[in-house]
Amino acid sequence: MTKINRLSIYSKLLLLIFFSTTSFILLFLYLFYYTLKQEKEVYTMTQKQLNDEVNSLMKLNSESHYSTLIDVTYWDALVDFTQTKDQKWFDKHVGNIINMYFVEYIGIYDLQGNEIGKKYKPELKHPIRFINKPLLNYVYQKRTTKFYVKLPEGYAEVFMATIHPGNDPTKMKSKPSGFFVMARLLNQEYINRLEEISTSKVSFSYLEKEKLFYDNFIKGIYTLKSWNGEKIGVLAFERKFFVNFKATERILAIILIFFILFLIVYVFFLRRWVSTPLYLITQILEAGNKKAIKRLKSSPGEFSKIGNLFEETFSQRKQLEKAKAKAEESDQLKTAFLTNLSHEIRTPMNAIIGFSELLKENGLEESEKQNYIKIINKSGVNLVSIIDDLIEMSKIDANQIRPNISSVDLESCMQELYKSIAITISKDKNIDFKWIEANPPITSKVLLDETKFKQILTNLLTNAIKFTNQGFVEFGYHLNSEKLQIDFFVRDSGLGIAQDHQPFIFDRFRRVDNDYSIKEGGLGLGLAITKAYVQLLDGTIELESELDQGSLFTFSIPLVYATESTDTGKVSEDSKDHPIDKSITVLVAEDDNINYLLIENLLIRKDFNVIRAKDGIEAVELYQKYPQIDLVLMDIKMPRMGGYEAFEKIKEINAELPIIAQTAFSSSEEIEKINTFGFSGYITKPIDKATLYDLISEILKHY
Repeated sequence: MTKINRLSIYSKLLLLIFFSTTSFILLFLYLFYYTLKQEKEVYTMTQKQLNDEVNSLMKLNSESHYSTLIDVTYWDALVDFTQTKDQKWFDKHVGNIINMYFVEYIGIYDLQGNEIGKKYKPELKHPIRFINKPLLNYVYQKRTTKFYVKLPEGYAEVFMATIHPGNDPTKMKSKPSGFFVMARLLNQEYINRLEEISTSKVSFSYLEKEKLFYDNFIKGIYTLKSWNGEKIGVLAFERKFFVNFKATERILAIILIFFILFLIVYVFFLRRWVSTPLYLITQILEAGNKKAIKRLKSSPGEFSKIGNLFEETFSQRKQLEKAKAKAEESDQLKTAFLTNLSHEIRTPMNAIIGFSELLKENGLEESEKQNYIKIINKSGVNLVSIIDDLIEMSKIDANQIRPNISSVDLESCMQELYKSIAITISKDKNIDFKWIEANPPITSKVLLDETKFKQILTNLLTNAIKFTNQGFVEFGYHLNSEKLQIDFFVRDSGLGIAQDHQPFIFDRFRRVDNDYSIKEGGLGLGLAITKAYVQLLDGTIELESELDQGSLFTFSIPLVYATESTDTGKVSEDSKDHPIDKSITVLVAEDDNINYLLIENLLIRKDFNVIRAKDGIEAVELYQKYPQIDLVLMDIKMPRMGGYEAFEKIKEINAELPIIAQTAFSSSEEIEKINTFGFSGYITKPIDKATLYDLISEILKHY
């Protein structure tokens, strides 16, 4: 007992569990072994007895037919028949006694295998086909045999013997003159007789090694074999069998009682050995009692280690202070971001408001007015870009961005990007902008989110152009067949990024602050959004850069070929200066007065007839009142009834009417929803005059 007390609590518990479990297992194994042995002996003995009965029954059931076969086949008259083939004699002396033999077929064959006499019962509807040369050779050697065959009518038991003279009952003195065949069907009448004799349920089966006993039944198996020993089926005898399992129930009761007793013992000693240390731990957690920590450290076993852990907690407070500092740093980053955001928003707003005030002054020259208008327009575009980045970043944070996978012609997409970016490069920049075509190119269509993909490349290219005054900016891709991915790159000879800034270049709320970046402006969210889009496409993005040497951005996305082409339904971009019919009537659904005033002026300049609706309900009513309306500009968000619902109601009246969506929601998800809904096109606010005219012109060409 003294040695046991020196052990740790953990060791004591292990020792107690070991002895208890060992005793339990030994007792259980003994009882289980005894039960299995007893049951196995009973089942084995019963199974053997049933199989012996089945074999004896089948042998006895065939004995009379086998004796008849022997008696008939050493008969002089039958030998003569094999030579004369007298059918009248066969019908009189052999064929008409088929009922007496209790068989369904009697046949006589000559040595060449020809059937020279036959008699069928009505139960056999098909002629006998199993007699062949190998079988006759086998019977010729064996003289007599019995086997089973599978006929269209079911299984049949066949008796065959060679025909000999009456002075040769042993069939060994003379050569066979022919073959005698009897066949009886193992029909339902046969099965009923077996069931009556064996007190079992008899059925045919194909499985010889199936379960021989289950529930309250036991099975005996008799294999049906052909003349060459091949198994063709199984005759199963199923008999009710009841075994008393009271002994097993008593064993389980004993096991349960012992388990409960051991459980009580476990609970008793666990409370004794663990209760006090747990009380000390509670005191430490609730009151931070240092004396309790000392007592816990003096406890035996692992509880002393827990005391040491509590002591180490004080040192961990320093780590918590570091974590707090890091959190404060993150908060400072957010504060800096908000400060930068305020600056970036106020800068274009200052230009818009300031130059708008200047435009009110009289005496301005036309060149000054145009310059002010150009500044206001550029500032407005910058402001919209900032707002779009903020909305997109908030959607990414809220996990509301989902990929919209479609079939994309990658080569056409890259060429389109090249053209759209090239025309935006300022003439003041001496940049060689190049698209490096792939070798080999991907000619088949691939599956990806075209909108997100274009945004990724657009962000990287505009950044490269922004920070490159002279030199080159180039982009392209390589097919990586080994990794089944596409590797894209954007390379420039611009300012480059310092090594200490590269680790956080893709982080949000972070921006490389230098004179040039401050001059160019921006929130620093572009690369964070780009990385989020790349990850959305199951890809990765990397940066290689040296200060004053340029930068190389690479990103890879999985290569998945499209199985069928997809119609993107895009409006052609080459829709400049199309003639517009001046007799067109346009219904403008717009609740905001200023937005309507802008649209109205833009449409009147093209001599369109303009009708206004202030909400979706009024838009539907006006179209019902003026069915001559040729086109609808539908605001998506309006009071009383929104643009989507109004679209559906107007389409119910005229499914062919072109309806253009105008929306302040510029996200790719909203644009996808508009296209899916069936709008003829869309334009985002703030509305660009040229874009509006081109869109209307292109749509009206098709109506």
